[in-house]
Amino acid sequence: MTDLCYMACVQRLLAARNRLFPQFATHNALTVASVIEDAGSVDGYEFQRLYGMGEALYEALGAELPEAVCRIYAPVGGHRDLLAYLVRRLLENGANSSFVSVAADPRVPIAEILRRPQTRIADAEDARNKKIPLPRDLYEPERQNSAGVEFGDRASLEALLAEVREHAASDVVAAPLLDGVALPGVERKITSPIDGSAVGTVYDGDDAIARSAVAAAAAGFPAWAATPVEERAALLDRAADRLEINRGRLLALLQSEAGKTLDDALAELREAVDYCRYYAAQACSTLTPQPMPGPTGESNVLRYRGRGVFAAISPWNFPLAIFLGQVTAALAAGNAVVAKPAEQTPLIAALAIALLHEAGVPKTALHLVPGDGAVGASLVAHPRIAGVVFTGSTEVGRAINRVLAAKDGPIVPLIAETGGINAMIVDATALPEQVSDDVVTSAFRSAGQRCSALRLLCLQDDVAQRMLDMVIGAARELTVGDPRQIATHVGPVIDAEAKAKLEDWIAANERAGRLRFRAEATPPEGGIYVTPAVIELDRALDLDREVFGPVLHVVRWRAGHLEALIDEIAANRAALTLGVHSRIDLTVERIAARLPHGNVYVNRNMIGAVVGTQPFGGTLLSGTGPKAGGPNYLRRFATEQVVTINTSAAGGNVGLLAQDE
Repeated sequence: MTDLCYMACVQRLLAARNRLFPQFATHNALTVASVIEDAGSVDGYEFQRLYGMGEALYEALGAELPEAVCRIYAPVGGHRDLLAYLVRRLLENGANSSFVSVAADPRVPIAEILRRPQTRIADAEDARNKKIPLPRDLYEPERQNSAGVEFGDRASLEALLAEVREHAASDVVAAPLLDGVALPGVERKITSPIDGSAVGTVYDGDDAIARSAVAAAAAGFPAWAATPVEERAALLDRAADRLEINRGRLLALLQSEAGKTLDDALAELREAVDYCRYYAAQACSTLTPQPMPGPTGESNVLRYRGRGVFAAISPWNFPLAIFLGQVTAALAAGNAVVAKPAEQTPLIAALAIALLHEAGVPKTALHLVPGDGAVGASLVAHPRIAGVVFTGSTEVGRAINRVLAAKDGPIVPLIAETGGINAMIVDATALPEQVSDDVVTSAFRSAGQRCSALRLLCLQDDVAQRMLDMVIGAARELTVGDPRQIATHVGPVIDAEAKAKLEDWIAANERAGRLRFRAEATPPEGGIYVTPAVIELDRALDLDREVFGPVLHVVRWRAGHLEALIDEIAANRAALTLGVHSRIDLTVERIAARLPHGNVYVNRNMIGAVVGTQPFGGTLLSGTGPKAGGPNYLRRFATEQVVTINTSAAGGNVGLLAQDE
């Protein structure tokens, strides 16, 4: 398939010889012959070979076609720069399928070596390896994967941008929704963090509306709880379809209200769709009645029931995905829901609720109360709240826990995902280029406003300066500005309060001589931007808080002192995400075994957990578990009931009559 792709590219290049001068680097005799055959001559292009390789091939070509041109190239540099390149060449050329390898093997017939790749494929039906599923089929038969967009395909990207532009000027309104009826509230304008322009209007609820919403949800709970789990799941699948149909509206609002870049907005929409379908599938597999073993003459069945009314309190950094992840999990388990979105992003939440209602989720089972923290506190304190699902700061999570613990009546479960001082440990064996890419992505994508974002980079002293120089060099190339522009990497922070906290932190560290880098940019007028910064600390313990923005902290650690570094990371008692870059398996295992972080990412970036593949959530100060998007999540939203029936009292176990002796 690689050879076929190469030849397809050859044909495109040869056809453009009036504008381009093609150069074909190959040591494969069949490829050389195929190029000449397709070109019809050796004019208007050249071949290339690596120094020390392909000599006999090109000597033979020169003897037969003296006018053919072959350029010889060679890698030049020090051991540090060339080692990875040379190892890759050894692996490629030494592979069993490599022409260089088989051509030197006298046991391989010439006819086999020169067999054209298209004869191996036969036809288009055989061109794809059927054991490798297409992206949409990745999770079949359980569920369909969310639809993505290849940004490298011009037509696909233009179609997506056209959808977003169509809805860019939408004026959205959010208001308390009780049984589907919009109630009046305190009017507040929502402005964009991009440039301060108007996005829409929200009518915030208050304590009285919050109490009314809980009462309405309690009234709607019995009917929803009695709805068969398969029917609830079907409605969530339909909701996923509604989200994808309304892609343009949702992406436009994610950008204007939350300040998302296009790739971040699309990733969040996909995550929301995946939550709907994943929890629908999980409900059918984990919440259906399960027969339990027991003696003949007795039936034992384990059932799952909704708890009652759940308060879903979500953050602004993932105003669609986390918001809907909470809501759909609670609904799938048979609960009625009162959703309280972040006060910065109520418009996205209102649109999401409207789409769920359109999909058939009963308006009596799903209610919306926008507002500030006081509204959330009213919901948590209400005596009829049967559960709280929360994502946000550790401080607010603690406050919710205390309120729930102080209530009389049933013990109310709290499902919380809170913040973390997320670290990445890099040793001297790590690949610098890969480290640089992963650090910049983990620390600065989404303007650093992810729960999982990298906050503390720990570099082994032997390689620290070189790697830090590469990270800073890559960060310097980031484009800060309007996230609606496709070339933008770093958009705005969410509001003026967040900006002030970040700027104060950066300024304090600059005064202390710790600031190593600060990006320069001229963002849009009226916007709320913090340019990426790199701060170097003396010890990991010096970072004692979550700095929620595009600020990367760096510490150096000496070889032989890994345990001391791990102890310092463990001392902050936050355990959400952890990154490790090392080519030593024992080092990776040693770190992962010592630290209880909920998500550990090895030799890759540490953001973008995928629903059903990387269940997300932390431990200790970073969350209660179970993990969102994982197989244990839904059961936390439900209660268990075992029904035991003495079947002998009704004449015995009739199921035995249908069995073979």
